[in-house]
Formats: sequence, structure tokens, C-alpha cells
Amino acid sequence: MPCSFVFQRELLCYLFVTFQARQINNECCEFLPWLQQKAGTEVSSVLSVGNSAFGRSLYASTAIHAGDCMLKVPYSVHLTSDKFPLEISPFIDYGVGSVSCVAVVLMAEQKLGMESRWAAYITSLPQMDEMHNTFYITLQIFWSEDDLQMISQSPVYKETIEHKANIEKALECFPQIFGDIRLENFMHACALVSSRAWKTSKGVSLIPFADFLNHDGTSDSLLLSDDYKEISEVLADRDYDVGEPVMIRYGKFSNATLLLDFGFTVPNNIYDQVQLWMDVPSHDPLYAAKIELLNKHRFPRGTKSDGFNDARGPFIIKEVKSAEGKGKGIPQALRAFARVLSATSVKDLEEMALEAAENDGRLARRPLKNREREVHAHRTLLFRVERMVRDHDAAIKVLQSSVVSVDDTTLFVRRGMARDLLNGELHVLRSAHTWLANYCAALC
Repeated sequence: MPCSFVFQRELLCYLFVTFQARQINNECCEFLPWLQQKAGTEVSSVLSVGNSAFGRSLYASTAIHAGDCMLKVPYSVHLTSDKFPLEISPFIDYGVGSVSCVAVVLMAEQKLGMESRWAAYITSLPQMDEMHNTFYITLQIFWSEDDLQMISQSPVYKETIEHKANIEKALECFPQIFGDIRLENFMHACALVSSRAWKTSKGVSLIPFADFLNHDGTSDSLLLSDDYKEISEVLADRDYDVGEPVMIRYGKFSNATLLLDFGFTVPNNIYDQVQLWMDVPSHDPLYAAKIELLNKHRFPRGTKSDGFNDARGPFIIKEVKSAEGKGKGIPQALRAFARVLSATSVKDLEEMALEAAENDGRLARRPLKNREREVHAHRTLLFRVERMVRDHDAAIKVLQSSVVSVDDTTLFVRRGMARDLLNGELHVLRSAHTWLANYCAALC
């Protein structure tokens, strides 16, 4: 079967599954009245809860006009880390991340079962098997090592491994709370929080009802928090007909963030970006001097495999929209790092330090006076980007050439996510490659 036909067939199946008709059940109908009773005020008179291929979703129950307030959720019914049970409180100062803290609150309420004051909310959240089989398949929790190999060329792969390690470490901080619990259950709770919570003045917050809203990167509707009124609210960015799904924009998130934190991707994401890691080679004769200079000017710090701190990336590259422009999308800090790497003498480094001191204090933000070194610095970036382009392109071709049974829904969906991620990063990398190649050619 030709690869092009396989891809077209899978794309059609992907779209068909994505836009399945919603099904409203009794549990969904009972949720909003429960929340409004708990809040002591009306949360929404224009939205209803239903099920869709995306999981729980919100739909217009009456006609909605642009500018209308669609929902208001009081802070009193936000589930936050400051609602820790007394037996958990002693552990919250042990460096546990905010997502893990809220996950522990969630697990404490789950342990209470129907006696929990949040039982109606807890039971509305996706169960373990649902998160395995729906679109909200959180990357760092449920993808197997074989699945992750599909995105091994993306920096997201490394982030995923680190996230898993952090979750395991966080669980060790709560050894006495729940007794003998499975790591998978804690990971499930972390996935629920990372894929649904918002950052508010109260920290990471689960906001019932509002977290049923799904993401549309083109929407202008956002979740807004009013600390004076102590409410979170959403205003309609357009008109909605009765029965139409209502969506908001979670943020200007790349597919890397959407996949890692929320468990889904969107094709042709205009907010896609790529992490580029740079470091000073340990065999560089000026290694110590360059590290000292970079650290002095607060360049990113990381930890090498030997445990020692080092000055290094990551740097975030966004799409460079004009090959003839000023390179917006390629961060100035990245170009400065490359200029420092190009130095061949202590004198070169001293001149850059002096220039920074005489201007705005930022290191190597202006083109080097030595044109040859300026070209060399940018060619270093060009070769690094070129290698990433080749690796991404090869990985995408492997995805396109492999055949997956349409009956294997989970793998089918995950492969689509991997393709969205790699295609988006490849688009950004190619735009950066074009700009860097033109910049070097203009100086030669």
C-alpha cells in the first residue's frame, strides 16, 4: 500500500474519531447543580456538560453572544494546595512541585470516596483506563518507551524522562500518607492535575466546570481571574448557537507543551517552537574562561551527567517569518552564546566583556567586528540546526512509512501526536536554517 494512501486513510480516521458526536449522561447533568450548591452562587446559565471524543466538554445550552460572561467559578470551590489535609501539611515544604502537591490533595479526597466533599467532582474526572484510551493521553505518564521512541529526535523526549523521574521523587516525600500505593496511581493523579489545572494567585488550581473547557489555539477566550471578586471567569469571544461546543485558549502553547502537559497536539500550531541545547565543549582550550564569562553574565545553567554545573542551553527558537528580516525567532542570547564559543583567545573574551560593560551590560549582543569569526559563530548554529532538521525529517519519514492498524486506536492517536510535534518543530527549524544560511552568505 503506497505511503501517501496510508497517510490519507489515517488522517481521515483521525478526523472522524476527533469529531465524534457528543453524548450527555445523567452524571454530567447533575454536576453543575452540585457545584452551584457548593459555591452558593450561579456558576453558569448558558453552558451544559457533555461527553465528546475529547472527554468532558462544555456546550452552549442557550444562544451566547460575543462578550457574554459564560461562567464564573468562585475561588471557594477551587481545589488548591492550601486545602491540604492536616496529615499532609508537614510534607509540603520538602521541595515537592506544585502539581504534585495538588495531586496529593486529589488523592486524599479520592481516598475518602463518597464521604469526600468533592466526590461529585472527583468522580467526574477521567479514570485510569479513560486516560489510556482517549485523546488526553498525558505523555510523561502513559507512553511506553516504544511510544516515546517516535519522538526521540525532539527535545520533548528528554523532558519526558525528567518528568517521570520528578514524579517518582515526589512520591517519596509522602511515604506515610496513603500507605502502600502504586506509582501508577500517583502518576494518574499528577496527569489529571497537569492536564486540567490553571495557575492562579492561589497557585496551581483545579477549577471545577471550567476545566471541562477544551483548547482551541485560535480562540480569544481565556480563563481570567479576578482576585478582588475572588472568581475565575470566561467571556465569549464570538457568538455560539445552541448545542455548539464552547472552547477557549489555554495559552499560546507549542505542541511540545500541549503534548507534555495536556496530552494532545494540534496540527499546524502557530505557537510551535524548538529547544536548542548549546554548551561549551570540555576540550575547548578556553573552556574555563568561557564558562566563567558566561556564568558572570547569567547565561542558562544546567547540570552535566557528572553532576557538575555548567553554562549551557536550552534556548527557545521560534519561527523566523522573514529570511531577510532581523532574525526574530532566533534569540539574541543564543547568537551571543555562539559568539562566545567562537572566541580563540583570552583577548577575544576580554573585548566582549569590555564591550558589554561599555554598553547595556549584555554580553556579545552585537555582531563581532571580526567578520570571519561572526560567520564562524553563526555557522556553528547553522550546523546544529541542520543536524536537527535531518533528524526530524528522517523520524517523520519513518512515521509515514509504517503501517498501524486502525483497530489499534491508542497507537494510532499517539502516532498522530508524534507527527504533529515533529512537523511543527521541523517547520521552525527550517525557518531558522534559512535565515542563518542567508546571514552567513551575506557576510562572506
